[in-house]
Amino acid sequence: MSRNRRVLPGHRGTLAEVYSSRANSFGVLRLLLASSVVLSHVFPLGWGPLDPLWRYSGQQTDVGKMAVVGFFVLSGFMITGSGARITAGRFAWHRALRILPGLWGSLLLSALVIIPALYYWLHGTLNGYWNHPQGPLGYLSGTWTTAISNGWDISGVIAEGKARGTNFDGGINGALWSLKYEILCYVMVGILGASGVLQRARKFVPLVVVALGLVILNDWIEAPKWRGIPGDLGSAVSVPALGAMSVHSLIVLVFAFLLGGTFQLYRDRLPVNDLLALGCVVVLAASLAFGGFFVFGYPTFAYLLIWLAVRLPEPFQKIGRKRDFSYGIYIYGFTVEQSLAMLGYAKYGKPVFLLLATAGTVVLAALSWYLIESPAMKLKNWTPGFLRKRREATERAVAAGTGTEPAAAGLPGTQQPGPEQRPQETSGVPV
Repeated sequence: MSRNRRVLPGHRGTLAEVYSSRANSFGVLRLLLASSVVLSHVFPLGWGPLDPLWRYSGQQTDVGKMAVVGFFVLSGFMITGSGARITAGRFAWHRALRILPGLWGSLLLSALVIIPALYYWLHGTLNGYWNHPQGPLGYLSGTWTTAISNGWDISGVIAEGKARGTNFDGGINGALWSLKYEILCYVMVGILGASGVLQRARKFVPLVVVALGLVILNDWIEAPKWRGIPGDLGSAVSVPALGAMSVHSLIVLVFAFLLGGTFQLYRDRLPVNDLLALGCVVVLAASLAFGGFFVFGYPTFAYLLIWLAVRLPEPFQKIGRKRDFSYGIYIYGFTVEQSLAMLGYAKYGKPVFLLLATAGTVVLAALSWYLIESPAMKLKNWTPGFLRKRREATERAVAAGTGTEPAAAGLPGTQQPGPEQRPQETSGVPV
């Protein structure tokens, strides 16, 4: 570092200097965000009103929505690094393995085990469950591509809970709504990586962030209230395979995702500064209390997450590194809480309800990790036979032309980086 360069108080270096793919706290942050979603859903599923942050923030956000934004920031940071490093085909394969097997497992468990059990508890029989007009087969066929609506029910089970006054939401798993936005962001990164934008024209990403930020700022200026929520909450666009997507959610979630992506692409310039992080805490709290959360709170929250990922003490860095339950917690928490509400456990109060929901969710998340997610991720280096043979033939031809021994067959079209170059990949789950 130049002697003439002024170092600000609290400066720890740039993110590129401080960040290590083998020593960070992204795992514990994902677990905290996933658990925050479960905590947030306790209130509307068991009692009706949203969690207290909704009222405190002037209806700008709640704990669950903030957690989703956090997921998108962390996912944007990690996935952008992956998209810039590997081929589009390998990138798509990795993303599909991380999201779809766990999702399909949760859908099958809900439709074939959990909801039938609740139906039997309600009626004393399974007659009418399988051939119901809105039965399990319709639910599975309508949700397997993540084109999931908050109102999905199976055989009227949740609707009956609402009629009895135990359930206050009409969906089996309303938390899954954000997965289609996550997948859309994956597609976007895959296109940017394949076209070379991430490698040779990285300025494009922060320019999009600025453009979306100006849309949010303009909405805040013109909003009749201090809140400034961007976009008409009722407007939507239809995306092939993913279904209807809210314009509001597209704006704010893509903004958060690309904000994380910008941190990744410009990590050599992003300062890691403790005083800056403290200032972000003040601005975030003020935006929640007085308004402007979408304008000021999003960027400060995003920076705080990245700062925590590199500044939390070493013990936190070990959490979630070998066993990542965060995705399982996210995709099972809502259904577990709906089941507890149906069975009447809300009458024991919020602490007991949260404890039971957390315990049940963690059990299912652990089973999902060990039985589905981890085995699926072991296939990430699998290559179809015809591609592997083509790669090997190319390597033999190159070796014959240069007079060298052919290298060990690697992934088709994929550079094999060293351990420190491989960015850690996140499950990327956002409510």
